[in-house]
Amino acid sequence: MKEIDYASSGVDIAEGERAVSLMKESVRKTFSSCVLSDLGHFGGLFRPDFSSYDDPVLVASTDGVGTKLKVAAMTGNYSTVGQDLVNHCVNDILVQGAMPLFFMDYIACGSLRAETVASIVTGLARGCSENGCSLLGGETAEMPGFYSPGDYDVAGTIVGVVDRASVIDGSGIRPGDLIIGLPSSGLHTNGYSLARKVLFEVAGLSPDDVHPFTGDMNIGRWLLKVHRSYLNAVKPLLGSGHLHGIAHITGGGIPGNLSRILPEGCGAEIRESWHVPPIFRLIQELGGIGSREMRRAFNMGAGMLLICPEARFEGTMDILSPHHPFEAGRILSGSGIKYLP
Repeated sequence: MKEIDYASSGVDIAEGERAVSLMKESVRKTFSSCVLSDLGHFGGLFRPDFSSYDDPVLVASTDGVGTKLKVAAMTGNYSTVGQDLVNHCVNDILVQGAMPLFFMDYIACGSLRAETVASIVTGLARGCSENGCSLLGGETAEMPGFYSPGDYDVAGTIVGVVDRASVIDGSGIRPGDLIIGLPSSGLHTNGYSLARKVLFEVAGLSPDDVHPFTGDMNIGRWLLKVHRSYLNAVKPLLGSGHLHGIAHITGGGIPGNLSRILPEGCGAEIRESWHVPPIFRLIQELGGIGSREMRRAFNMGAGMLLICPEARFEGTMDILSPHHPFEAGRILSGSGIKYLP
């Protein structure tokens, strides 16, 4: 009888070790002076410098990339999904005024390919470097029988810090406040199950087909546009009194995310007067999807909403001007999110 080893069950330890060797350099480039450990330790060591904080509060968030990974698999391009994940998580803690400290990832697959894992981690490292965040560690799990060959899942956790007095929680939002939007690059990391169904199943398109409305790039490139980080745009406004609330527009769209930060007695009216990326129009027309459902599933071109007092509106817009802000609506007395024609 032939001896059974781990590789015969579908787990290739040597390939996993090769993946680590391919990613080491890009990960180490994200290390700050606060990182006290190297790759390969059981836990990552991070000694934060809180000298500039009066009452530091740690803020943590965990998320994944979702079925955008299916588009990456269809195109064979995994170079952007790691950056998507970091930027998404950075935005999720930014809404509370937090600056990122470090990030940790988890990659699971059915059959590990070192180059694919290294490509994902390189994207993670790129996102961390651009956001001033250390990629402190992570885990890669090869799980044959649980994931199909070629399937990858990516998730991560971010830890950041904010002074307690500077936490943004929406409690200061009042009727009369104005809503400023920052543009998204496209779907970001939400709504891909619906987008894939419409584009690839209903319409029969492929990732290589050119966008029929714009003719500028193929569907795969439109769908893999990187989820934007809003850290550099919003950072100058933190702790300044300019902001009463921030909403990261992810799954659930504006109705599902803006409502999360509105205090009791406050609603909002939204005037969708900004530029909506053409990928949304394509999905809507090919799928025959109503506007209400589109707004619930997608960000529709507004990746982040900032709520500021009316007296600070012009100054806030001036600070944000390099990032193409737009007026998106107003806070009202009452409840619910209403769209104006």
